[in-house]
Amino acid sequence: MATLAPARLLDHRADFPGLVTADGAPWHYLDTAATAQKPRAVIDAIARAYGPDYATVHRGVYARSADMTIAYENARSKAARFIGGREEETVFVRGATEGINLVAHSWGMANLKPGDRIMLSQLEHHSNIVPWQLVAERTGAEIDVAPLTEDGRIDLDALASMLTERHKMVALAHVSNVLGSVLDARRAADIAHSVGALLLLDGCQAVPRLPVDVAALDCDFYVYSAHKLYGPTGIGVLWGRAALLEAMPPWQGGGAMIDRVTFARTTFAPPPQRFEAGTPHIAGAVGLAAAIDYVEAIGVEAIHAHECALVAEAQEALAGINAIQVFGPKDSAGILSFAMQGVHPHDIGTILDEANVAIRAGHHCAQPLMDHLGVPATARASFGVYSNSDDVEALVRGLDRVRRIFG
Repeated sequence: MATLAPARLLDHRADFPGLVTADGAPWHYLDTAATAQKPRAVIDAIARAYGPDYATVHRGVYARSADMTIAYENARSKAARFIGGREEETVFVRGATEGINLVAHSWGMANLKPGDRIMLSQLEHHSNIVPWQLVAERTGAEIDVAPLTEDGRIDLDALASMLTERHKMVALAHVSNVLGSVLDARRAADIAHSVGALLLLDGCQAVPRLPVDVAALDCDFYVYSAHKLYGPTGIGVLWGRAALLEAMPPWQGGGAMIDRVTFARTTFAPPPQRFEAGTPHIAGAVGLAAAIDYVEAIGVEAIHAHECALVAEAQEALAGINAIQVFGPKDSAGILSFAMQGVHPHDIGTILDEANVAIRAGHHCAQPLMDHLGVPATARASFGVYSNSDDVEALVRGLDRVRRIFG
């Protein structure tokens, strides 16, 4: 795996006001895969959106409403362009979870029937499992699960051998939130399309750290969340092929998604407005746009190289601790999951917190993957643009203390 020398690591920690404790000490935040810290540029953009710039969108005839509408739709255009899509294909949702639910319930309820099949993988987040289970129960469709390779990647050879013409949807994580393994997404699309199935990609962990081009990937749906991309919570993006979105019925009803309403009949707006019922998360869209600006100014490739260097540094350090087992591939994208013999991950997390090191401990909303790994939970350290070698050193020092405490 290509890595950067420590001298070439990025240095953007000063942009993030949340990376200190209440008494001003450094806070070693290693839970970016759960949610990223926010740079000052995003915080300021949200404050302006809720303050001097605030107004509703799409409805007001006064100047500030028109200005905010322009800002909101510019955010849509930016969110689309960031992954190589078009704004008319880009739906604002509360997050990737809602985006997957929207596809499952709108496309799935309209297109799946008894005997049809859905293909998932062993490493999926619950948000890419449960919505499909709910729709399968209602439509009579069935779910298959592709296995993993020994190093924790989705086994596309096995997936290809399992797919049949009865499969209508393949839904996979672009990057695993537990293992950091990266999917060969274009190959997955080719395999799915070879039997006439669609491909949905969960891009939550990919978009913050990998260049994404939905046209080059040839997927059919793509979802991501702003809060993992250094943006605000409560907003995300569903991208879908225009023809698919146009054929999908509304999922929720209300204002903004209509064309004409009478008590006899309602007609609906075209996508993406058809899927955006109610007053939108206006400030969230503005914050997402600011986050994209921030990431693009640094460069996604540079962020990825930075995170790869830190993962390699952490992997090398943990390899010298016999009691620790590391899960996932060597070229993990910014995420490092591990277990320590005889110590529950929650105890690891608690002791590390005493040293101002924040990791995630648990099943990471991936209980089937935990069953596959043969553990109830893992400890997970995940890196971001603000992470540095000091964070790795603090993690290792903390783990040494855990070993001393537990003997």
